[in-house]
Amino acid sequence: MTPFGQKLQQLRRERRVSQKEMAAAIGVSPAYLSALEHGKRGAPTWALLQKIIGYFNVIWDDAEELQRLAESSHPRVVIDTSELSPAATQLANLLAENIGRLDEDDLGSLISLVEKARRR
Repeated sequence: MTPFGQKLQQLRRERRVSQKEMAAAIGVSPAYLSALEHGKRGAPTWALLQKIIGYFNVIWDDAEELQRLAESSHPRVVIDTSELSPAATQLANLLAENIGRLDEDDLGSLISLVEKARRR
């Protein structure tokens, strides 16, 4: 499941809406919506994201959060390190090979570290 899929499922459940009901309202199939929630589809298009935001009638801050989560919810990531240092290539490969072995605490620590570097 992606961060966006998790949030989407949370919003839907909080409002007691089935996938079938929501899918019909935003113009997608229930199977697509299920795949989106479970990380088997890439991030939604901007247009679909706007439909989802409108469907839930979320406030501005929540809409921004949904957009941010959608942007960081690509289940199949490709990292091009061809112009980066050997250490960057090593890190990308280590993550690719071992991400499934990391627990939630390890993942949280790595996310925090990268977020901190991004703000610099």
